[in-house]
Amino acid sequence: MLYLVENKRVIVVGIPGVGKTTIIKKIVEMIKDNTKSVNVKSFGSIMLQVAKENGIQDRDELRTLPVLEQKKLQKNTAEKLSKIEDDVVIIDTHAFIKTPEGYNPGLPYHVLKIIEPTHFILVTAKTEEIYNRRMKDETRNRDRVSINTIKKELGIQSAMMSACSILTGSPLKPVLNSEGKLEEAADQIIQAIGL
Repeated sequence: MLYLVENKRVIVVGIPGVGKTTIIKKIVEMIKDNTKSVNVKSFGSIMLQVAKENGIQDRDELRTLPVLEQKKLQKNTAEKLSKIEDDVVIIDTHAFIKTPEGYNPGLPYHVLKIIEPTHFILVTAKTEEIYNRRMKDETRNRDRVSINTIKKELGIQSAMMSACSILTGSPLKPVLNSEGKLEEAADQIIQAIGL
């Protein structure tokens, strides 16, 4: 039997192409099998809802906004997420956003203070798998990248998530999502968050 002492606020990050969305869907199935309420929210989708009020129409446009505007949108989004009270709240987001000004943290301290995450999950995959997945994804308007760029993104993501874990005192679990091993990766996440 599954017993929860507290509600879980799980932040799941991964650069494009690691299979984050697929793994989250699998985790949700597993949690629902244990008759717990689970709510998945995409940080970027909520930010877009707020941004649409200011004339932004495309999610991929968010990363081109000035950093100050992105910070305001992040704060408003975090406030909405902090009010969700399901047994497990999964927040699907990115560790950083590549902007013209540099790598903007997806989870700056002011956002972490509002959300109060209990766990961080860092979904990764082999560099070549990430590259191949991105090249096949025609659903988004993504920048073309090289293997070296993906390696750099993985390093930046790891550094930013380590900082988030230190700032909040919440555990960070890296999970490798290899081709054909979805069940194994999802199971690692379920165990890491104590379900």
